[in-house]
Amino acid sequence: MSPKLPRVTAARVLQALKRAGWYEHHQTGSHLFLRHPIRPGMRVDIPMHRGKTLKLKTLVRIVDSAGLTVEEFADLLGGAK
Repeated sequence: MSPKLPRVTAARVLQALKRAGWYEHHQTGSHLFLRHPIRPGMRVDIPMHRGKTLKLKTLVRIVDSAGLTVEEFADLLGGAK
């Protein structure tokens, strides 16, 4: 059975994606844009609203944009629930 996506803040998502090799490219308003050195055409944007938990649909979009599975993302979070 695959794990469910945990409810997390944008800061936790950013930490997890940095562990996967993503880096901060630029920020426009409240959205932080990440790039990956090995996948130059790919971009992930994260709405950075301090202390707020990301909506599930937003989190699914971020994980999908990063090319990760739910399992891989959960491992990057450190197994947090």
